[in-house]
Amino acid sequence: MSNTEKTVTYTTENTYLTQNDLTSKTKNVWLVFHGIGYLSRYFVKYFKGLNTDENYIIVPQAPSKYYLKNEYKYVGASWLTKENTAAEVKNVFNYIDAVLEAESIPNDVNLILFGFSQGVSVATRWLASKKANCKLVALYAGGIPNELTPKDFDFMDFDATAIKIVYGDQDEFLTPDRLKGEKVKIDRLFQNKAETLVFEGGHEVKPEIIEGLTK
Repeated sequence: MSNTEKTVTYTTENTYLTQNDLTSKTKNVWLVFHGIGYLSRYFVKYFKGLNTDENYIIVPQAPSKYYLKNEYKYVGASWLTKENTAAEVKNVFNYIDAVLEAESIPNDVNLILFGFSQGVSVATRWLASKKANCKLVALYAGGIPNELTPKDFDFMDFDATAIKIVYGDQDEFLTPDRLKGEKVKIDRLFQNKAETLVFEGGHEVKPEIIEGLTK
């Protein structure tokens, strides 16, 4: 008796969340990738301090939902795992393409790419794949996938795109060795043009940090 793992392609449906209105006054459109364990409707609260007229927030929802802890009460979600990663990345990209097509973002706004924790791996993979023209790329308390190379970011004009790396000085997931390894990757991928912002705190999202990113 033998087992054969096969694949099928099918159509699926997923939610995403927006905050504020996309109008002629909008200056910045944020594409936000939340961290593991979040739902988009809870993660978007961190962006409420931004000017509502000038900032339009798009928060895609990680597709793999699960119950947090053993209470079967609170639901979180994950973008990817080490299982079948290439196919899952492709699925996520197709989903993001659909979100952006539905939103019809005008060309005269600033696109801001934001990733927190696990969302950093999705944001950087998406950026490398889609060659998006961003005004700001904010990578907050997460790791950049090892498979990405400087060639993946050759398209970027680092005089026109700001790269900001954010993390807490007491983040339990960022050990000294990991920080050292991430700094090597960041300097290599972004040609030593990234700005690092370190705050007092752990693995947490601070709204005041978000509000200061565009200043």
